[in-house]
Amino acid sequence: MEKINAANEAQNTENGAIKILMVMAALFWAGAFIAGKLSVREFPPISLTFFRFLIASAVIFAILAVKERDIRIKRKDLPIFIALGAIGMIGYHILFFIALKFTSPVNAALIGAINPLVTTIFSVIFLKEKIRIVNTLAIMVSLSGVVLIVTNGSLGFFADMRFNIGDLLMLVAVVCWAAYAIISKKALAKYSPIKVTSYAFLVCTILLLPFLPFESPMKFLPGTTIGGWASVVYMAIFPSVGGYLIQQMSIKKMGPSKTSLYVNLVPLFSMVLAFFILGEAISAVKVAAAALIIGGVYMNTKFK
Repeated sequence: MEKINAANEAQNTENGAIKILMVMAALFWAGAFIAGKLSVREFPPISLTFFRFLIASAVIFAILAVKERDIRIKRKDLPIFIALGAIGMIGYHILFFIALKFTSPVNAALIGAINPLVTTIFSVIFLKEKIRIVNTLAIMVSLSGVVLIVTNGSLGFFADMRFNIGDLLMLVAVVCWAAYAIISKKALAKYSPIKVTSYAFLVCTILLLPFLPFESPMKFLPGTTIGGWASVVYMAIFPSVGGYLIQQMSIKKMGPSKTSLYVNLVPLFSMVLAFFILGEAISAVKVAAAALIIGGVYMNTKFK
């Protein structure tokens, strides 16, 4: 009996640690929005994604070599990692950067907020995951908080909202992100989170290499600033290595649907970072939105 209680206590401690780490991952991803705004001025989309994951691959493989004796994967599992790199890394990031050229960050944030819903639907269809009503309600509560943030509580926002090709691309990007979470669950059944993340990054980097010449990197690289490279390095280390590795750990432990809801903390943290870094004001509506987002995430993790 004491052994069972000790095991349950250890399990609860581990789950609590994963939840705290996912909050950190959301903070890293929020910082990527600011870093992305700075770096996209100096790097075109493919080159930006390539250099981000080239640096990330070098860092995470160094960690993998220290953590695990055998860093290899089986050849028969290569298609899974190609799918992870092509869909989750290239698909999401390229579509996201291109979408921002045609649509506003507000539209992109609003569309991105449906990620937990799409991931949950995919989990039910492809993983046969059972979702309780309270978890669905948690997604809706958190989503309403995101809507409040991007609209600032104005219903007139939707009347003035105009959809374009950028919004469609952002929607496809969300589908890519959700698909990545589902495919990751399959890969995590055989490999550790760090190995799955490492090879997803490596595949992404290799697949992007043939397309790099189309953006003529030798023309823009000499003019890139220290700030531009610092933004790329930040995105490589914190949102990529840190964020994606934590995400894989969470998917393995909690499943894709519960993990995905933490994505809705990103606009909340973006709002806080904008307040401290850019001096943007925080209104009462945004405080209410923050309460809804945090409440939704709490509901989803509290009720299993």
